Amino acid sequence: MTNPSKAFPRSQYCGELRPGHAGQQVQLCGWVQRSRNLGGLIFVWLRDKTGLVQLVFDETICGKELFALGESLRGEYVLSAEGRVSLRAPEAVNAKIETGEIEVFVQKAALLNSSQTPPIYIDEDHPDENEALRLKYRYLELRKPSMQAMLRLRSKLTQTLRSYMDGQNFIEVETPILTKSTPEGARDYLVPSRVHPGEFYALPQSPQIYKQLLMLGGCDRYFQLARCFRDEDSRADRQPEFTQCDLEMSFVEPADVQAVVEGAFQAVFAAVKGAEIQLPLPRMTWRQAMDEYGSDKPDRRFGLKLKNLSDWAKDCGFSVFEGAPQVRGLNAKGCAGRLSRKEIDALGEFVKGFKAKGLAWMSLGADGVRSPFLKFLSEEKAAELKGLMDAEEGDVLFFVADRQSVVLQSLGQLRLELGRRLQLIDQGKDDLFWVTEFPLLEWSEEDQRFMAMHHPFTSPMDEDLPLVGSNPGGVRAKAYDLVLNGLEMGSGSIRIHKPEVQEEMFRLIGLPHDLAWERFGFLLEAFRYGVPPHGGFAFGIDRLMMALTRANSLRDVLAFPKASNGACLMMDTPSSVQEEQLSALHIAILQAQPGEADL
Repeated sequence: MTNPSKAFPRSQYCGELRPGHAGQQVQLCGWVQRSRNLGGLIFVWLRDKTGLVQLVFDETICGKELFALGESLRGEYVLSAEGRVSLRAPEAVNAKIETGEIEVFVQKAALLNSSQTPPIYIDEDHPDENEALRLKYRYLELRKPSMQAMLRLRSKLTQTLRSYMDGQNFIEVETPILTKSTPEGARDYLVPSRVHPGEFYALPQSPQIYKQLLMLGGCDRYFQLARCFRDEDSRADRQPEFTQCDLEMSFVEPADVQAVVEGAFQAVFAAVKGAEIQLPLPRMTWRQAMDEYGSDKPDRRFGLKLKNLSDWAKDCGFSVFEGAPQVRGLNAKGCAGRLSRKEIDALGEFVKGFKAKGLAWMSLGADGVRSPFLKFLSEEKAAELKGLMDAEEGDVLFFVADRQSVVLQSLGQLRLELGRRLQLIDQGKDDLFWVTEFPLLEWSEEDQRFMAMHHPFTSPMDEDLPLVGSNPGGVRAKAYDLVLNGLEMGSGSIRIHKPEVQEEMFRLIGLPHDLAWERFGFLLEAFRYGVPPHGGFAFGIDRLMMALTRANSLRDVLAFPKASNGACLMMDTPSSVQEEQLSALHIAILQAQPGEADL
């Protein structure tokens, strides 16, 4: 046995060895996955970032001292070993691992470090369901081959993007992390200033304004793999900090930006998945997406399109339908035998979570038609309804009657729920397409004012400019989203480049001249000095990884993710700081009064 603290120079990674290495002398380093002592033979699985290989401590070859070292090995001990690669006997081949046709007979070894018993399994065969524990010991979970493969895949993705963007004549520019708070959209993370008492920086929600100023500065084509921060509630597809591929171009129309983005996705899919994407990508308008799917990021890998029944409902005889601003339905084809009455009632409760007052339904089974509201319809109106819904025996029809926003959201979510429950989604298919012509503005009932649907720098469509003053809610934007399998990959738009149009946009969203100049004066000032027409796009690297790997959560594709409440369980943050630090920042912590925590 050699010096127990000195590693051998590594010649190969564990997972790289194959039958072609038989007879070669190799030096390996890694962690002990498991060991089996069969008396005169000890079998040890050694693991590194590439996978596993079996080491053999044969007392007749390695001697008693080295064999004793083999006997002392436990899970997650750090080991360096040298030995000769040998082919396994046919009956001993392990088809479950890529190195299963060979093994390494150890001749030298060094124990580099011992380990306590890990609090989580570092084994793909024993998934640990306790996510909080896995996040607390994330550095241990990262040892799993699947996590290492994810990190390599992510690295390949970002390298592919950088290479592609460079080939498209873009320059990479880093924009500031400490920036100005612009409270439109999500909440900012604020950073107090020590040298400017009572004043704050904000962490960027995106580099939006900086990249527009770069266009004004003549950069023409900019991109960045940008870190962004949003103080909003976490979801499976949302984290408080994330990475996006951000780009901006001068002298362009939507098709120019879209062509660059399509090429980037084509390059990524080819490099990461070995899949070919046919270009140009399909397009559908925002209105079509909402009318047919009840969503601006529809999952089109299955049917169940929505039908507008508002005209039919006006004199149908059913007062709930007749008195509603809008009635829509969807047809779950062939599902009458797959949905029980109890399950249908549960779906009624499900849509109430999206503000619907209830869910009307009609089941066309082999034993006849069942429906709580059928008795209110004449035979003629019932026949018309079935015709409008393309109904056949075996179908189940669902209906929601309410104002348009509630109808679309509740039926859109019901459609997705049925797709999941009934396994209608083609999981082997990737559906990538553009959604275009978003509304420029959306009305906020809570604030009783218009708000920018994307952001206040988005340009209206030229033909809709006359509507800005008379019908702002009817103005379409030069905005476009890229959707993959029901996930919004990213958003983009052509930006406003005329100062008077930008000021009018601020006015429409409740920022009069003085307030607009207080918050965005630096931008409006810059707009006085010749702004080129420009537009751009940004898409989330984390969400793209999630889609490419079919992961269920962003936490599965990040090295160090936050928990669902935004906390880092590994480093126990956010955490308190010393009083001296707060004093230097001119900050005092006030004790919250009862009920204030929810304000």
